[in-house]
Amino acid sequence: MSGFCLGVAVALIQASIPAERLTLAWTHSVEKIPWEEDYVIRDGRLVLTEARVQGNGAGMEPPEQAVWREGWWRYTPALGPLPKVILTTSPYAGDYRLCWAGACTELSKIVGAPARLGGRVELFPCPPESGLSLSTKIIVD
Repeated sequence: MSGFCLGVAVALIQASIPAERLTLAWTHSVEKIPWEEDYVIRDGRLVLTEARVQGNGAGMEPPEQAVWREGWWRYTPALGPLPKVILTTSPYAGDYRLCWAGACTELSKIVGAPARLGGRVELFPCPPESGLSLSTKIIVD
């Protein structure tokens, strides 16, 4: 089974989430509106299967094809498979949440201080040979 890996370039921390599907969730720092994106791994790439937003505001209007259902504007972005997603963190904005297998965990609880202090965290498909598990954190000197 493949999984989702997280890398923090500054601290060189890497952790993995053994899941086939992952939801990335956050709250807009100004408008305070929840956003979510669902990802799967296909052929070693991240595929964004659905995006959702609970409202709109300055610079964050849902696209024309969005459909209002179950309290969210839902749509599938016209975006091809991605090698990674870069999460820019800030001490002035809320934490990202990663959800899989029916539960959510804050990004900072997985990668530690770099996510709380501001920086760049990369989300990418784990290499099949990595053998990482969620409880595994690797620190490279």
